[in-house]
Amino acid sequence: MAHAFSFRRHGKLLILVVGVIAVLLFAWYQFGRKPAPTQAESWRRMGWDAPAVVRAEPATLGSLEVQIKSIGTVTPLNTVVVRSRVDGVLDRVAFAEGAAVEQGELLAEIDPRPYKTQLEQAEGQLQQNRATLENARADLQLYEKLWEQDSIARQQLSDQRALVKELDGTLRANQAQVEDAQLQLSWTRIEAPLAGKLGLRRVDPGNLVSSGDTEGLVTITQMQPIAVNFTVPEIELQALRSAFQGEGKLQVEALDRSERQVLATGELTTLDNQIDTTTGTLRVRARFENDDNALFPNQFVNVRLRLNTLADVVAIPADAVQFGTDRNYVYVINDGKAYIREVVLGAAANDRVAVTSGLEAGELVVLEGLDRLRDGKQVTIPGAEPAAESDVTPEGPAGGRPASGERRGPPRAGN
Repeated sequence: MAHAFSFRRHGKLLILVVGVIAVLLFAWYQFGRKPAPTQAESWRRMGWDAPAVVRAEPATLGSLEVQIKSIGTVTPLNTVVVRSRVDGVLDRVAFAEGAAVEQGELLAEIDPRPYKTQLEQAEGQLQQNRATLENARADLQLYEKLWEQDSIARQQLSDQRALVKELDGTLRANQAQVEDAQLQLSWTRIEAPLAGKLGLRRVDPGNLVSSGDTEGLVTITQMQPIAVNFTVPEIELQALRSAFQGEGKLQVEALDRSERQVLATGELTTLDNQIDTTTGTLRVRARFENDDNALFPNQFVNVRLRLNTLADVVAIPADAVQFGTDRNYVYVINDGKAYIREVVLGAAANDRVAVTSGLEAGELVVLEGLDRLRDGKQVTIPGAEPAAESDVTPEGPAGGRPASGERRGPPRAGN
C-alpha cells in the first residue's frame, strides 16, 4: 500500500511539471516570438536596400556592320598526288621536301633506256614501211600508164591500188606507235602539274615505281590562292543570299584562334546548293590570295563575313540585353535608379546589337551588376557623380512593370 501511494504522488508531481512547462511554452509563443520579417526587411538584412554598384554605357547612334561569325577550315583549291605514269626504276629525285615549285618544274626521273629502245624500234618499223609504201606507189603509177596502153589486166591495177591503201594504213599505225613511244619516254621525266608546296618524299631513288602505286612520289598542295570553307546558320540564309546577289563582293576575314589578329582578307565565292539537315547550316567558301602564306591547309580559323552596313542606328553592347519569357529588356539608369525598359532588337555585330525600338541614343544602359538589380533600384556608378533623389514612380519612365515570367526584386545571377 505504501508503495502504491508513493507512485501516485510522484505521478501527480510529474503531470504538474509537464503542465507548467506547456504553459510557459504557450506564453512564449504568444508574447515572446518576434514577427516574421517583411520582404522589404529581408532585402534590408541581405543588403538589397543599399545602392547597387553597376557599370553602364550610353546607347550610341552611328553605323553598324552586320556580320556573320563562324569557324572555318583552310582548304587548298587543288591538291595533287604525283605518281609515275610509267613503270621503271626511280633514277633521280630533283626536288627538296617542303619546297615551293612552279608548274612544269622537274621533280624526278625514271630510267629512260627501255623506253628509248621502244622508240627506236617503232621508228625503224616506220621507216621500213614508209619505203615499202613509196615503192608501191611508184608501181601503181607504172600500172596506170600500162593500163592506159591496154598492156595489163584491170585486176592487176586494182590489186596494186589496194596494196597502196593497205601500206598507207600500216604507215599510219607505225606513226602512232612512234608517237606513243615518244610519249612513254617523255613520262620518264616527272614534272609538277601545278604550282604549289611540296610535301614529304614517299619514295627514295633506286626503288621500282609503277603507275599503279597509290601513295605516289610526293604531294603538291596549291597555296596561292587558297580557300576557307565554313558554315552559316540556316536562320542567316536569307540575309546571306540577299547580300551575295548584290552588286559588290562580300568581304571575308580570317582571324586567329584568339580573334585578335586578322590573318587574311578575301571574298565570298560560293554557296552550297543545299542545307545540311543534320546541322541546319549551309556550307560556303571564300577565296584568299594568300600572298604571304598566312593561311595553311587544314588550319582552323575564325571567320568574319561582312554582309552590309546599317547607318544611323541606335546600338548597345550585347551584354546589356536581358531576355524574358515574352520580351527583351534592358536596365536604363534615370535619376540614379535603374528601370526595366522593353526593347526591340535588330542586327548584331562585334558584340553590339542594334535597337530598333524602345531606346534613344545617349541613354545609359547597365552592363555589369545586373544580378543585384530590380525595377526602381537605386544604383551607383563608380567615377560618376551621385544622382539626386527623385519622385519617379517605381515603374520608371516608359518602362512598365516586368511581364509575367520576369523576376521582380533581386534577379537571379546571370539574368
